[in-house]
This record gives sequence, structure tokens and C-alpha cells, in this order.
Amino acid sequence: MNPKPAPMRRDRLRIAIQKNGRLSEPARALLSACGLVWRERPDKLFCYGENVPVDLLLVRDDDIPGLIHSGLCDLGIVGRNVLAEHAGQMGQAANFSEWRALAFGGCKLSLAIPNDWTWQGVAQLSGMRIATSYPALTRAWLQQQSVDAEVVVLSGSVEIAPRLGQADLICDLVSSGATLAANQLKPVCDVLQSEAVLAGPVAELDPDLNEIAQVLLQRLDGVLRIRDSKLLIFQTTREAAADVLKLLPNSEPPTSYSVDGGELLAMQALCHGLVSWQQLEALKRAGARGLMVLPVERMLA
Repeated sequence: MNPKPAPMRRDRLRIAIQKNGRLSEPARALLSACGLVWRERPDKLFCYGENVPVDLLLVRDDDIPGLIHSGLCDLGIVGRNVLAEHAGQMGQAANFSEWRALAFGGCKLSLAIPNDWTWQGVAQLSGMRIATSYPALTRAWLQQQSVDAEVVVLSGSVEIAPRLGQADLICDLVSSGATLAANQLKPVCDVLQSEAVLAGPVAELDPDLNEIAQVLLQRLDGVLRIRDSKLLIFQTTREAAADVLKLLPNSEPPTSYSVDGGELLAMQALCHGLVSWQQLEALKRAGARGLMVLPVERMLA
């Protein structure tokens, strides 16, 4: 028998993202904000990185953990719910983990019961049938709660299971809650808080690929850090500076320097989140003047 050929060594990083779905466009936008540019193949399954040796594979989200596990992809952007479910199914053998939370695609894996039920707590679930597409996560949660319930595994249309008599309640993803309401269900308990995450291997990447990955992570951290952030620039006197600084909205330590060596200080601070008119007016009353709020396009720590 001929020996199995060794896998070909790659010098380009591969990232798997969802081809279609709610995470697809935000994932592309995030990577584009990191300066990545691609040439897309006609089959729309592979994108060749033109300015950085980072290529994209466009796949089903359920395939991403397995692609990282097998080494066919190095990184992936996927929902925490998908990653955690696959990890629960594979146990300690899983060679993938969450590297970064990406702050989009937020939802919850929640228990939902019929509207006419009165929720009395998790002990109420004992002996009941719970329909779900996330059996590993549901079973793990039930075990943590010391509740003995039957998990009914469904691949789709979970919300309709109680009306069809397949289950008493469900455990499914909840975003707006509209789908639950349409099926006369209400969420009562959260099993997992989910969002899009960057996933990678537990084992170390090849040194060449790891170098590319670290550059990407540095850019990614910079993009995530300044998302919805503003640069606040203003002047104040030394006497009023302490009162002004107390009012800076969710800011990092400001930079300041003296104007002409006198009592006037020029200051700038990176503020995370909204800087409202009310906050600017409060700063002015405290002694700030010449207030300007500027967008932050890029930041490299």
C-alpha cells in the first residue's frame, strides 16, 4: 500500500466565512476594514487575496468548524452557537476554539415555551421533551441544571414542534423574537449568548501562516477597538481641566499639551461609543471650548 502523501505546505492564510446568511456581508465588511482586497472566482466559492496573502473560502457556516479542525482552513468567522455546538459534539478531540468576539450577529440560544404556559423555573422541565437543532449545547445545559429531560433533535422548523406534538417546548436561536411570537411561543431562559466570532485552531499554526495571522489579528483588534469611536479635540484651562476630564464619555486617557506655554491646554481623547450633543454641552459648561468630534478611520496599537 502506498503511503498517504503529506499535506502540501501552504504559504497563504485561508479564512472560511459564510457564503450566504446574516453573517456573510458583515464578515466581508470587517475583513475589508482590515485592508484585505480579493479577486473573486466565477464559482463564487474562493476569493484570492490580492494585496495580502489571505484567501477566503465561502462555505456553509456548519462546515467552518470542520474545515478548521481538518486544517483545510486556518481561521473562520462563524456564530459562537455553531462553534460551541460542534465543540460539544467532538469533545476534547476538537482542534478549534474561539479567538476573538467580533461584536456583530448577536442572538441567544433560548428555551421557549407555549404562550399559555406559566414559567416556574428550570425544575419544571423535568421529564419534558425539548426540540432543538443544538443537541450538544442543550444536553450540556440540562446537565449543568441537574434536569432530566428528553432532547428531540430536529434539523429545521423547530418552532413548530410543540404545535405538531413532537415536543413540549424548544431550544432555539432567538434574535428579534418575531418567529417565536408567530408560533405562539415565548422565551423564558437563555442557554447561550451568541455573536460572530473569529475561530482558529487549538494547535499552533505553521510559523509562516502564524506570522500572517498575527498581522491580521493586529489589524482586526484595531478595527474592533475604534468601531463606533470618535476623536474628541478641545481646549481648556489648567484650572478647569480636572472638571472637564471627569465628563469625558467612555474615553481612553487623553493627550494634552500646553498652548504657547501658558494656562491654556489643547487636549484630545479617543471616546468609545456615541458622543452626544448633551455631553458636548456639559463639557463646555465645565470649561472646554473649541470642541470637535472627528471620525476615526484606522488605528494600529
